[in-house]
Amino acid sequence: MAAPRLTESEIATALAALPQWRYEAGALRRSYRFPDFVRAFSFMTACALIIQQMDHHPEWSNVYGSVEVTLVTHDSGGVTARDVELARRIESLAA
Repeated sequence: MAAPRLTESEIATALAALPQWRYEAGALRRSYRFPDFVRAFSFMTACALIIQQMDHHPEWSNVYGSVEVTLVTHDSGGVTARDVELARRIESLAA
């Protein structure tokens, strides 16, 4: 059974605690910038351990020192509490 989608109001409340994340095209999105590829890839590696543990995999990409993250629960057709929780955990690694 798919997780319930969050309402626009619930998403806005969640984003208040995640100020650099944005809600765009039905997904949570965030861009990270690092001084070089090694730091960007190290960040992704640290995230991968949490992502695998949660079994909730983002759409993401890396080009040199940048990492683009998109979170959406495809089988629910939108953003769910799982996406918000993963955003919080990713954000804690970036801090």
